[in-house]
Amino acid sequence: MNPDNIDIVLVHTTHSGNIGGVARAMKNMGLTRLTLVAPAEYPAPEAIWRAASAVDVMENARVVDTLDEAIADCQFVVGTSARERRIPWPVQDARRCAERIVTHSASERVAILFGREDRGLLNEELQRCNLHCHIPTHEDYPSLNLAMAVQIVAYECRMMHLEDQTAVAEDAEWDTPFATAEDMTRFYAHLEEALIDIEFLNPQAPRQLMRRLKRLYNRVRLDEMELNILRGILTETQKKASRRSD
Repeated sequence: MNPDNIDIVLVHTTHSGNIGGVARAMKNMGLTRLTLVAPAEYPAPEAIWRAASAVDVMENARVVDTLDEAIADCQFVVGTSARERRIPWPVQDARRCAERIVTHSASERVAILFGREDRGLLNEELQRCNLHCHIPTHEDYPSLNLAMAVQIVAYECRMMHLEDQTAVAEDAEWDTPFATAEDMTRFYAHLEEALIDIEFLNPQAPRQLMRRLKRLYNRVRLDEMELNILRGILTETQKKASRRSD
């Protein structure tokens, strides 16, 4: 595991004290890269005293306006989720997720997303992820404090690192770097545009097409060369469609 390649990303945190609690949980487990997406209040005194001896993590935190900015250069994105989704996504518990996180972070930028205190990550945000992480709490009281959730995932990553029991990923020694989240966003926009051009997708009644296609490509994980090939195919398809309509 390379801790410098792991970003803990908090999306629209409401309570500043939770940011301090997260910083402390991270430092306990050797993680230092914190990104805050449009926090309601930051910096704030409550965050500082909750951080205890992890104030340095907060002082070095990156504050951005959008999730796109937060994960633009990340190649593997994990989103934490407690809810079942209309369209199922690849999901694992914190321990299995830690195996993937530790393996990928050795050579790739990894982001672990944590959502709002009251409702977590939105469906649109979860669709940006390669994998969903579910913490199987007891059904009588499933609610977890934000810092507690970060602590659990960070702990599992720490244990995988210490015990050297990382899973052997099929793509551990891939020959081409994997596409970043920013590149994938451009690809999805291009794909949707091309599908509209060939009249396969009706923008007035899109149904779940793009959501399912995002799930497909996020599950497979495209490398840079594969992405360029697909973008080239889309471009030529659009050219053909344009000539036929003239």
